[in-house]
Amino acid sequence: MAASPLLADLRAALGDSAVLTDPDLLRMHERDEADLCDSAPPLVVVRPRSTEEVAAVVRAAGRYGVPVVPQGARTGLAGAANSIDGAVVLSTVAMDRILEIDPVSRIAVVQPGVVNATLAGAVRREGLYYPPDPGSWESSTIGGNVSTNAGGMCCVKYGVTTEYVLGLEVVLASGEVLRTGRRTAKGVAGYDLTRLFVGSEGTLGVITEVTVSLRPAPESSLTLVAVFDSTAEAGAAVAQIAAKGLTPSLLELLDRTHLRAIEAYQPMGLRTDAQALLLAAVDTGSRAAEDLARIGEVCEAAGADEVYAATDAVEAAALLQARRLAHPAMERFAAQAYPGGNGGLVIDDVAVPRGALAALLDGVARIAQECDVTIGVVGHAGDGNMHPNIVVDRADPASLDRGRRAFDEIMRLGLELGGTCTGEHGVGLLKRDWLAREIGPVGVRVHQAIKAALDPTGLFNPGKVL
Repeated sequence: MAASPLLADLRAALGDSAVLTDPDLLRMHERDEADLCDSAPPLVVVRPRSTEEVAAVVRAAGRYGVPVVPQGARTGLAGAANSIDGAVVLSTVAMDRILEIDPVSRIAVVQPGVVNATLAGAVRREGLYYPPDPGSWESSTIGGNVSTNAGGMCCVKYGVTTEYVLGLEVVLASGEVLRTGRRTAKGVAGYDLTRLFVGSEGTLGVITEVTVSLRPAPESSLTLVAVFDSTAEAGAAVAQIAAKGLTPSLLELLDRTHLRAIEAYQPMGLRTDAQALLLAAVDTGSRAAEDLARIGEVCEAAGADEVYAATDAVEAAALLQARRLAHPAMERFAAQAYPGGNGGLVIDDVAVPRGALAALLDGVARIAQECDVTIGVVGHAGDGNMHPNIVVDRADPASLDRGRRAFDEIMRLGLELGGTCTGEHGVGLLKRDWLAREIGPVGVRVHQAIKAALDPTGLFNPGKVL
């Protein structure tokens, strides 16, 4: 297909400034942050500003049989936003308006390009709270969060993105606009199409508007750290915290590799001799001090050799910032591990039942030794969602092979422990085979049937998820 007719149609619909063909810009939009996932330059990047413009893009691409790859901020870690050769990349970053905040109904209506932190700050000024807070919250967009069903550090108490999505506006492959869900506190009419699109990773339609539920802003939280001589002891502490009915608002684990990487990246006095650190917070108001003390007692009983409570909000914020630095710190660690900065990270995202967390952590340590790779483990211990970071040398095929083998062994272990291949990063390109193993042949057929019903020509994000 000659590119010029499609480009002419896109420029007519969006204007020249919203249709990007500069080779440098095309390369910039080729991939998300996932390592070891295939990508190729798109034919064009478009930046629509409205639902009507998105529909015009979809109809134009459909006329010429050109696939459409929706993108947000490209902070994903599974390759779901990676372009394929000759595709139209539909970037939603220009659709960045908060359309409504309703304190009475406790909802917000936003376009998909609104940054998570921007929404959180806007509703906070109204005395409200939008809980989902992925690690990339200062740059990732609500549309991308919805498309991948993103999680974050608050999930242990507040749940993942899908718990807060009340309704969507979606452009279908036909160019038609579908509205799903509701604005009311209750509503059970019809199939739950909203949840069908949440986590669909751009394979079923393009999300152009999101209605989210909000909560009253929580009271200030109290924070502690517990230091352990083994990751398994930390995992056992997590299981006991859950067993005793305690409800931390945050319960995160950092292993020694991450502690050393963070301290090298931004010195802040972390215990780099520890094998594992648990970071816990509670926001239960008048009970917070009592609940935090009980969590500390559980950690000590599980083997913690130090439990330390933050003395004020500034110190608590510093501890939280240490956790948020885990990803950039490990990126630098990997880059420095191999000559020429060829070090990369294969970031896993496996979730297991809380009671199996210690077994998962022991298993990851064994896999690292057997595959002869460095694996740093960080993650949301409170809900059993760990992110083993596998360090590889991109320039060495043998290192890449060992990294891939370690990745697969961790996936296999997670499923054997009753877990899932992704807790919050999504499937994308990285985990298609493992999704198929997890859901089985009947599940695969159902997924394929839904895809065929909504996108019969395979227009949207081909090759992703299944």
